Amino acid sequence: MTSKHTEDRRTHSEHENPKTGADTSNRDKNPDDWTTGDEPMTGAQASYLKTLSEEAGESFEDGLSKAEASKRIDALQDKTGRGK
Repeated sequence: MTSKHTEDRRTHSEHENPKTGADTSNRDKNPDDWTTGDEPMTGAQASYLKTLSEEAGESFEDGLSKAEASKRIDALQDKTGRGK
């Protein structure tokens, strides 16, 4: 015997995740349009940015926002050939 909640969860999980579609992917969303873009960069962003900065021979910029860090990561990935 399954509860309605379990049935709903199972039915929902059988459907494709709407965030995985090309039209709704956050990977393609402009960092300037992020609702949390002005928050401080995440620890993961800072760590990766430090690595990329070292590889590119550039200084690490501390205190960036999430959006700024994302743009900087993209630029350094282009420079180093990483992540693409």
